[in-house]
Amino acid sequence: MLKGMKIANFAIISFAVTAPMAHVLELPNKFDLDGPLWLSVQQQLYRGWGALFGPVEILALLTTLFLVWMRRANPAAFRASLVAALAYAAMLGVFFVFNAPVNSAFNSWTVADMPANWPDFRWRWEIGHAIAAGLSLVGWLALLRASFADRKPAAKLI
Repeated sequence: MLKGMKIANFAIISFAVTAPMAHVLELPNKFDLDGPLWLSVQQQLYRGWGALFGPVEILALLTTLFLVWMRRANPAAFRASLVAALAYAAMLGVFFVFNAPVNSAFNSWTVADMPANWPDFRWRWEIGHAIAAGLSLVGWLALLRASFADRKPAAKLI
């Protein structure tokens, strides 16, 4: 059962890292966009991403928590899985602190009524995704470490 869950989890976490990493890779070019074009990108290009990637990020957390429980007898794998679970939980928290408020704000904007401080919203949105990308990489690497720790026999007590 552990092997099957590890495979499913690895597929999910690999998918979960794609959206925040895509945002980080786009970051330098998006800062060159003027307000109207940035707003258009936000409202058109990213439409539907939340419905797709939100559940994937939640599944990443849930499957990782299940692996934490399954690895409780292997201290090294348990610790690495716990680090990953904390990273995925923090990733979701970052979304609600940084990105969700910005999404709510600019969803109702038009080019004509964009606030003068729209670059502040852009910064907050991009920083949230950059932090999420870092956390998703921490989670991915921690689970890779846990997988290697699964291969080592647990230390025997004498």
